[in-house]
Amino acid sequence: MKLATLKDGSRDGQLVVVSRDLTSAHYATGIANRLQQALDDWGFIGPQLQDLYDSLNAGRARHAFPFDPTQCMAPLPRAYQWADGSAYINHVELVRKARNAEVPQSFYTDPLMYQGGSDDFIGPCDPVVVPNEAFGIDFEAEIAVVTGDVRMGATPAQALDGIRLVMLANDVSLRNLIPAELAKGFGFFQSKPATSFSPVAVTIDELGDAWQGGRVHLALQSTWNGRKVGMCDAGEEMTFHFGQLVAHIAKTRNVRAGSIVGSGTVSNKGVEKDGRMEWPKGYSCIAEKRCIETIQDGQPSTEFMKFGDTIRIEMKGKDGHSIFGAIEQEVVSPASAAANAAG
Repeated sequence: MKLATLKDGSRDGQLVVVSRDLTSAHYATGIANRLQQALDDWGFIGPQLQDLYDSLNAGRARHAFPFDPTQCMAPLPRAYQWADGSAYINHVELVRKARNAEVPQSFYTDPLMYQGGSDDFIGPCDPVVVPNEAFGIDFEAEIAVVTGDVRMGATPAQALDGIRLVMLANDVSLRNLIPAELAKGFGFFQSKPATSFSPVAVTIDELGDAWQGGRVHLALQSTWNGRKVGMCDAGEEMTFHFGQLVAHIAKTRNVRAGSIVGSGTVSNKGVEKDGRMEWPKGYSCIAEKRCIETIQDGQPSTEFMKFGDTIRIEMKGKDGHSIFGAIEQEVVSPASAAANAAG
């Protein structure tokens, strides 16, 4: 099934069930008002939401209404946990190669992960507000999962069973703030502003055979200022699957229902053509493109995002239809955001 959260003036919004084709929705009132409620009691509430979803798709839901992604908050507008991994080792290899550094061997067996802010996610069509262009604004197209309760010490297989929903993410990075923060030895903080997520979160069965081994075997599309820059395969080159990522968190603590775990930037290896490396599937973040340019030409030439730039992130099924709806955002200054809100 497909679930979304609509804006209603509150912090947590109103849970709705969305039709498979993303054209209609139905309030889940009477079953659960908030997605977190459903996650907390999934065994009881999940089947009721599924029944409503089946009725909606069959045209039997009496109070269905047109679904409008612009009215969506993040499926979970705030969460108990947001942990983002770096599951595509090719991304790490490119970054390291661009600065002539080796990838530590442990990176191939133990996932990288950081704890992000989870108190203030933004909706799929809400603006990305950044104080200063000089911070090095970058999008990051990712896949994320939402968990139920996963016990401490869970194996990757057990952790996979704890996954309830899948969605897309734009994990915005402020690249020019990252080096100084990492130099402190304590990880990202100011360089990672609010993350946005796709209009809908879907249960694993909606992915069909595209979900294999804890990976989504479909292309993740990134369109920057109207130009498609990435059609990256999200499945084949995912070094650590989602069960491994969730189990990594659960090594020393319980993972509670409503935790969100990200894949990190979806990334594919290049191919050699006429003695030169090319990346035919493009990129899912600007930093990776700049690393490619540095490897090829000795220096980067692509600039980071500016105010007024737009980013669209979407994934389509094998039938060509959008699965999660699209993240469609504009980068704006705080002054511009305030003016738009007032107007």
